[in-house]
Amino acid sequence: MKYLTSVLIAFCFLAGNASWAAGDIEQGSAKAAVCKGCHGPEGVSINPLWPNLAGQHQAYLVKQITAFRDGTRTDATMQPFVGTLTDADIQDLAAFYASRSGCK
Repeated sequence: MKYLTSVLIAFCFLAGNASWAAGDIEQGSAKAAVCKGCHGPEGVSINPLWPNLAGQHQAYLVKQITAFRDGTRTDATMQPFVGTLTDADIQDLAAFYASRSGCK
């Protein structure tokens, strides 16, 4: 019983953590307005120098956008766009792009 209680407490703590949030696809679409200029309206870029975001795993997108924002991954083009994003913004953007269909 003590083990089960510990597991339930840990689950509740982690479930309430913002990093576990699923993100809001509609909010992500609205927040992606500036991203769509390079990455395409649905996350499929027309320029081979800019990656397709559509259909990527949400956790991967969160990791990469966060890395750009925090400076652990650098790109002079990306930094101005992601520098002010909140964790919630990133979750929303990742949810939006993960929900799109990738290239066929």
